Amino acid sequence: MTELLQEVRVIDPISKTDQLADVLIADGEIQAVAAQISNIGSDTQIRDCRGLVLGPGLVDLYSHSGEPGFEERETLSSLLQAAAAGGFTRVSILPNTSPPIDRPALVAQLQKWKSQESLYTFSPSLTPRSPAPLLNIWGAITLDVAGKQMTELADLAAAGIVGFSDGKPLENLALVQRVLEYLQPLGKPIAFYPSDRQLAANGVMREGPNALRFGLPPIPASAETTAIAALLELVAATNTPVHIMRVSTARSVELIASAKAAGLPITASTTWMHLLLDTRAIKSYHTSLHLDPPLGNPSDLVALRAGVRAGVVDAIAIDHAPYTYEEKVQAFAEAPSGTIGLELALPLLWQYLVETGEFTALELWQALSTKPAECLRQKMSAIAPHQPAELTLFDPQQTWTVESKNLHTLSSNTPWLAQQLKGRVVQTWC
Repeated sequence: MTELLQEVRVIDPISKTDQLADVLIADGEIQAVAAQISNIGSDTQIRDCRGLVLGPGLVDLYSHSGEPGFEERETLSSLLQAAAAGGFTRVSILPNTSPPIDRPALVAQLQKWKSQESLYTFSPSLTPRSPAPLLNIWGAITLDVAGKQMTELADLAAAGIVGFSDGKPLENLALVQRVLEYLQPLGKPIAFYPSDRQLAANGVMREGPNALRFGLPPIPASAETTAIAALLELVAATNTPVHIMRVSTARSVELIASAKAAGLPITASTTWMHLLLDTRAIKSYHTSLHLDPPLGNPSDLVALRAGVRAGVVDAIAIDHAPYTYEEKVQAFAEAPSGTIGLELALPLLWQYLVETGEFTALELWQALSTKPAECLRQKMSAIAPHQPAELTLFDPQQTWTVESKNLHTLSSNTPWLAQQLKGRVVQTWC
């Protein structure tokens, strides 16, 4: 099939260009990109794309799958449909399933499922079909619930995982150091979520004036920053590259900036929710705002946004965490932490960061596509002739209402439920 996208806004972080152009796509490859393309075949489907945005496919660094073990929250099929509907062409699942992804046999099972996944249907306005995104699988670092025993790291690497992460804090620093030493020769990404659970205690909200005002148990910023500082010391000692997940405080941004300036081999990410909201939003006590790490104070929000723009925080992760209605209908402190996001992140980030002028379109798209791919040690192609067509077409003006029937994920734990959003993905190619 040959398609000509006419007068589309092409955002390409690789070539650092933002321009209006015609784009010709045929058989999964970009054939031409030019100000005007007129030499086309009679069977070419011509699409008027004025007002639409075309960029590289979005890449999610880490999210949660319900399958295996919690299929009532999310299946792999619904997860990939939600990812495609949100503009993602690559999505990476954390190993905290049931059973956890800590053995090569389960990786092989998921790989087999992935290879059988075919085209599916969802219903954006301009096209009924988009391909299934690439499914990346994180392998667990530790084998047991207590996090004291390492998995068969080399066997997992050989099984085809994208990298290693538990997706939860590892507080045994001696174990972390051994992991860094053992994993260095394997050449796989290693992602850590730094958090000192003793300092966090039973807190559910970032320490500060709003925590006092709302009467919720606080978590000090030091629960994150002391864990990051310790991890950075181990990276300096081993020189093993690591990725720091879920950065949420201003001080963390400072620590990471200093470590990068000193030449430490680190990358970092924050989540889309931590770029959009801060502790002021929790006045609603909406349980979908109970996150781990918690939303930051207003100064944290400012620092995180500046950190992403400056490249100190390399990427924006979605950390999609589906839960059933029954699981989330509890008191704020009792509800499990997490929120969905694959179908909501791009519209909301575009609306509140790009349309306000705080981010350029290139800055946002880079943090959602090419930079996450780099953190996974994967490559993406420029939007140029003879390159693979891994693309996302986005309509920043299309309005829609967030309802369970309009979402492809099986869960609806989001503070934007029943609200109208502006911006929706039209199609993906991958």
